[in-house]
Amino acid sequence: MFGDDEEVFDSVTWESPAAPAYDTGPAQTSSGPGFRQSASASDEGRDPHDPKWEGYLITSVKDPVKELAETKDAYVSYLVSAKTNLPIFSTQNPSSRRRFQDFVFLRDHLAKDFPACVVPPLPDKHRLEYVTGDRFSPEFMERRRLDLHRFLERLSRHPTLQRSTLLRAFFESTEWHVIMHQHVAHPPGPEQSTGVIDSISDTLLNAFSRVRKPDERFLTMRESVDKFEEGLALSERLWTRTRNRTNDGNPESGEDLTGDYHDLAVAVQGLGFLESGITDPLNHFSNTLLEFSALLRHTTHTTTDPFLVHLHSLLAYSHANRAVLKLRDQKQMDFEELSDYLSGLTAERDRLAAVISGHAGSTGLGLSSYLKDKVDALRGADDDRSRVEKMRKLDTKIKELQDAVTTAHETSDAFSDEVLLEQTVFQYNKEMEMKEMLGNFADGQIEFYKAAMEEWENIIPIIQRIRVDV
Repeated sequence: MFGDDEEVFDSVTWESPAAPAYDTGPAQTSSGPGFRQSASASDEGRDPHDPKWEGYLITSVKDPVKELAETKDAYVSYLVSAKTNLPIFSTQNPSSRRRFQDFVFLRDHLAKDFPACVVPPLPDKHRLEYVTGDRFSPEFMERRRLDLHRFLERLSRHPTLQRSTLLRAFFESTEWHVIMHQHVAHPPGPEQSTGVIDSISDTLLNAFSRVRKPDERFLTMRESVDKFEEGLALSERLWTRTRNRTNDGNPESGEDLTGDYHDLAVAVQGLGFLESGITDPLNHFSNTLLEFSALLRHTTHTTTDPFLVHLHSLLAYSHANRAVLKLRDQKQMDFEELSDYLSGLTAERDRLAAVISGHAGSTGLGLSSYLKDKVDALRGADDDRSRVEKMRKLDTKIKELQDAVTTAHETSDAFSDEVLLEQTVFQYNKEMEMKEMLGNFADGQIEFYKAAMEEWENIIPIIQRIRVDV
């Protein structure tokens, strides 16, 4: 079906991924956004980019209930529950009721607290294009419940996010609103420093849209993400087209296959009234056509639509992964731009020192420095006192920049290490979801064809008993 693009999912292996190694020892402490997973003596020889789970977290979202039903403030709450052996939780079976806005708060603040982590996105608030009716209809609430269930599953499979204090409070707290206000007032991450980096304009730090010295590891990752997303987008387009041609709910479009089978059944039933000798067999055939039409519609709603929703959700999840890769590039660009800025200021200070010492002509600083000297002379800014004052300011600025460059380099390296870990986690989750999604879709298709074969096999003997006199 994909033609030349059949290799787009080659990065997904069909062997079951290795089960995560759970550590039942004491909980590791964490601090700051995107904290690193601490190592122990037992981790010697372990690949630092392999994720490490401390235990399991099995989550579920169920029982959607319309609250304040007869008021303008009506909303839907969901029962969120979990089974876990993670030491951070105070009970092994936490549960609570949460509304969609609570999920939004959880997602937004996890993304702020853990910028190096691929925090899964929430389902689009209004994008449920295969669901008809209002947001309180049973079908709408069930579809949203499934989306929120998938969101929590992705968090629970992440070795860092699964043990965040905010996620624990989301499941356990009976005073969630208090937790939200406290989290906003006192975020767990360190306060953002207002140093030299903040004093330099965004125009300087973002002057270049690409890293000048790209790391081959992350280039390979980006290419893999591009290929994966291309495959998902192509699959979504093809199956959306197939879905619409099978059951778009618009008989006038001429592409509603379920409607065509229904119309054919009506026509065969009408023919049965005209052919008195074979009325009963034709009525049976008409009923089979109606059953097959209903079966097609049922398969669309129970198999194809969930498959398309999961495809779109997985595509959005991959976009979140791409955003983390882009943020890593930005950290490296910050370091590169600060380094260039420091180099420029250092050259200017050396030029001034050469002018003051009377060796400007032998400094080798080039034509631009010579021209700058002449411009300063014309402006009357060539006296040694002003140069010394300018050098003093430059020395102060250079010292700040040297500290900033060191910090930016350390941040870039640390962020890169975290992103390498994140790619391993994302690959693990991606493979699990692909197998789940394609497995459910295959099971639905198998069920459809088995039921269809049974329907047609039952009608064949009845049709064969028809005798036509010549």
